[in-house]
Amino acid sequence: MYQLHHSQGTARRGSFKTVHGTVQTPAFMNVGTAAAIKGGISSYDLKEIKCQVELCNTYHLHVRPGDELIRRLGGLHKFMGWDGPILTDSGGFQVFSLAKLRTIKEEGVTFSSHVDGRKIFMGPEESMRIQSNLGSTIAMAFDECVENPSTHEYSRLSCERTTRWLIRCKNELERLNSLPGTVNPNQMLFGINQGCIYDDLRAEHMKEIAKLDLDGYAIGGLAVGEPAETMYHVIEVVEPFMPQQKPRYLMGVGTPGNIIEAVARGVDLFDCVMPSRNARHAHVNTWKGIRNLMNAKYAEDLLPIDEECGCPTCQRHSRAYIRHLFKANEMLAMRLSVMHNLYFYNTLMEKIRTALDNGSFEEFRTRYGALLDSRI
Repeated sequence: MYQLHHSQGTARRGSFKTVHGTVQTPAFMNVGTAAAIKGGISSYDLKEIKCQVELCNTYHLHVRPGDELIRRLGGLHKFMGWDGPILTDSGGFQVFSLAKLRTIKEEGVTFSSHVDGRKIFMGPEESMRIQSNLGSTIAMAFDECVENPSTHEYSRLSCERTTRWLIRCKNELERLNSLPGTVNPNQMLFGINQGCIYDDLRAEHMKEIAKLDLDGYAIGGLAVGEPAETMYHVIEVVEPFMPQQKPRYLMGVGTPGNIIEAVARGVDLFDCVMPSRNARHAHVNTWKGIRNLMNAKYAEDLLPIDEECGCPTCQRHSRAYIRHLFKANEMLAMRLSVMHNLYFYNTLMEKIRTALDNGSFEEFRTRYGALLDSRI
């Protein structure tokens, strides 16, 4: 259940109650695709770096180790040792991005596993069954992700199919939640808005799926290479038709600047691999911009990554030490940098919430919107 506490323009400050805890929004969901955040971060580290929600992936966990195995072991929360909310992506994006050969039919999609090449079929019912086995807090609906750009006609037909699939997802999850022995009988369902970059399709599709009264709604099919201004425009087109009393999730976004701008346009939830991926390559976020720790100027720099940061890495280690670890190919370099970047993102969301609470979000946006994405 979502509760709106404050708004400033279109920007929203709220809270989202789930069976695994209440999420303060706007929030960033930390991406642990295969039930782990890449870079050696355990579920037990997440509390220390202010994580509220972890995101795991249906497709990857279905392929390895298998959702039936995870169910037998008590579900995803028990398996990975995390007691907070978990959102599972439906697998739709991976089916369309990883599978080189795939056949899309009304029933679902047949494709080859990227791990061992075996044939897999996934449709709305299969995705819901896998996510039910995982027992995540929030299940994402199985949708068709079209390439961007796609023609208006193909995008229209895709939207219609995504709506039909969403209805099937809703019916199947309701059935699964009612069964005895279900891992999480309170599992929620979020629908996904599609429509490529066409205003009419985006608006019409959002109106259609809003009628289904789901637990939340996501904007999908963005952050796939289109200009940021196009993404912002699509959010502006869709937002008026998104239910006010449901959380809104912008999938796969993004940079700190992207997040600030999307919050200004009414988005509540975000996820992105960027902070952890960049950190593993020595690119770290600071309140003055992005720092590349591989630069020679940090070889004898005893300051922390960010003097304003309270993360475990910045409290204990210097730029010089972390640069050395990267140069020496030590795994600890990635762990320390990923912990820093995720702490930074989670703190960014904390500061955004505070600014919305005290009515100073526009000042925060002006000060940090461009700065945080700049390179030092």
